[in-house]
Amino acid sequence: MKNGKQIDQLRRNLLKNTEEKRSLLKAISKDSHLPWRDRQEAIIRLARLPRNGSKTRIRNRCILTGRTRSIQQPFKLSRISFRQLAARGLLPGVYKASW
Repeated sequence: MKNGKQIDQLRRNLLKNTEEKRSLLKAISKDSHLPWRDRQEAIIRLARLPRNGSKTRIRNRCILTGRTRSIQQPFKLSRISFRQLAARGLLPGVYKASW
């Protein structure tokens, strides 16, 4: 059974392989200047592509734990991992506030 990290990696690989084709088919299907049949064919071919190859299926994950919730974008860490590393002083430029 695959865990979340493996599934996310699979989705990222599929996106890399199908991104160009998907964007081309989407552009064709939305172009109102093209004949209706060509647009319908593009829609059908787009539907045949794997769903996991879509950009919206990718989640930001913590690089240490794989957690998907509450990711700090600049560091790619979850809030929990971020707090632990910051408390130990392992993140450059980050220190605990005191006033």
